Amino acid sequence: MKPARTLTFKCKKCSKPVTLYLQKVSACSHIQPYQGICKCGELLRHAIGEKAAVESYLAAPEGTWSHHH
Repeated sequence: MKPARTLTFKCKKCSKPVTLYLQKVSACSHIQPYQGICKCGELLRHAIGEKAAVESYLAAPEGTWSHHH
């Protein structure tokens, strides 16, 4: 099953809907990271997949995360 290319979330800051796009940082099935920026400037990140991989992605400073096998 292919992951969705986009997901929509509500911004935590202004409550507007934000489209998060599937990122190309991981080609494996362990994790599908998503990222988007709200019109108010707030960065939203989300990930679907293996719990440990998702937690490390969300905890990593912006732009520094990578997944290795």
